[in-house]
Amino acid sequence: MRTRPYNPETDYDAVARIWQEIGWVERGNDDQQEGLRCFITDYQGLVAEINGSAECYVATGPGTMRYLENELALSAVAAVATSHVARRQGLARRLTAAAVAHAAVDGALVSGLGVFDQGFYNKLGYGTGVYENWYALDPAHLRVPVNARPPRRVTKDDWEAMHRARHRRLRGHGSCTIEAPAATRSEAMWASNGFGLGYNDGPNGELTHYVWFSSKDLENGPLNAWWMAYENLDQFMELMAVIASLGDQIHLVRMREPAQIQLQDLIDQPFRRNRISEKSNYESRNRSAAYMQFRICDLPACLAATKLEGDAVRFNLRLSDPIEGLLDDSSPWRGVAGDYVVELGPESGAEPGLADTLPILEASIGAFTRLWLGVRPPPGLAATDDLAGPEELLADLSRILRLPPPKSDWDF
Repeated sequence: MRTRPYNPETDYDAVARIWQEIGWVERGNDDQQEGLRCFITDYQGLVAEINGSAECYVATGPGTMRYLENELALSAVAAVATSHVARRQGLARRLTAAAVAHAAVDGALVSGLGVFDQGFYNKLGYGTGVYENWYALDPAHLRVPVNARPPRRVTKDDWEAMHRARHRRLRGHGSCTIEAPAATRSEAMWASNGFGLGYNDGPNGELTHYVWFSSKDLENGPLNAWWMAYENLDQFMELMAVIASLGDQIHLVRMREPAQIQLQDLIDQPFRRNRISEKSNYESRNRSAAYMQFRICDLPACLAATKLEGDAVRFNLRLSDPIEGLLDDSSPWRGVAGDYVVELGPESGAEPGLADTLPILEASIGAFTRLWLGVRPPPGLAATDDLAGPEELLADLSRILRLPPPKSDWDF
C-alpha cells in the first residue's frame, strides 16, 4: 500500500468511482456529483493506492469541540471510503490512522467520526459517544405554546448563510463545528428534495434559525429534519411551531432530540400515538443509538482546558493507545500511550510519569476519552469498557466529572 495526499489532478475520477461503488452518490445525479466535488475540494484527503490507482480515500477537516466553556481544536473524519477491489486489506484502518496522525501534528486535540458500526474504529483508539434520540413524530400531535410567523424558504443556494448560522447556533458541552463549507453545502445537495424553512432575524438580515428537511415524498412525508440551527430556545420553539404547522398534510417528521430538550414534553399523548401508528408507514417512535465516536489526540492540552468544580482528584493514569501499531515508523505522532500523573479539578493537567503515593487508573484512550467527556459514569465504564481502578478512585472521579451529556449536534 502506498499512502499519499489526494491529488485533484489525478485522483478525482478514482475517488468518485469509489463513492459510486459504495452507494454514497448516484451516477447521473448532477446535484450529488456537484456535492461530491465540493466535498473533495473543501476537505483534506489521503488516498491509498493499489496498482497505481486510489482505492481508499479518507477525508478530514478542522473544527472545534466545546468542552464546558472552552473550545478545543477538533479534527472531523468526514469520510472513509474503500472500493470494492480493496476490501479486507486493512487500508481503511491504516489510512484513517495516518489521517489522525496528520491532524494531531497540525494541532488537533480531539478527533471524531460517525461509525457504520461499533468496534471498527475502537481499534484506532476511538470511544463511543452518548446516545442520540431520533424521534419520528406526527406534527399534528405537537403541542407548541407559541405561534410561528410565516417562515422564509431556504434552499441549497443559501448554503453560505446556513453554514454561518450553524456556527452561531446555541451550543452546549460536546457540541462540534466543522470549518469546511461542504459540511453544509454538500449535505444540502445530497438531500432528496432538500428544502429549509427559517427566519432572517439578524441585525443585518442574517439567517438566525432554520430547519433543513429532505423527503422522498413531499406530499405526505415522512420528512427528515436533518439539522436545526437556532441561537436561543425561543427560536427553537418557533421552529417547532413551524414543524407543527405542517401537520395538516405531513404525517411524520423525523428529527434528532436537541440538547437541553425532551421532545416528549411537546407531543400530545405520545404513547397512544405510538400504539395507533405501529407498523404503519407513519409509525411514531423514538429510537436511540450512539453512532459518534471520539478520541483524545493531545492529553496534556485537553486536560489543561478542563475546568471542573469541586475538590481536585489526583491519580496515576496508565494509558494504552492501539493506534501506534497502525502508524508508519516515519510518523512523528505516535498516539498518547504512556504513564501520566493526572489532576482533575478547577485546574487540571497531565504530566508524564508515576507518583508512588497515588492510586492507578488503567485505561485505553477510547475509554478515558469517554470518561473525560462524561459519556458514562466511571463505575459503568469500568464494568463495560477498558478502564479499571480502585473503587474509591472511581467514586472520586464520579464526583468531579458531573458533566452534561456531550451532544455533538453535528453529524459527520
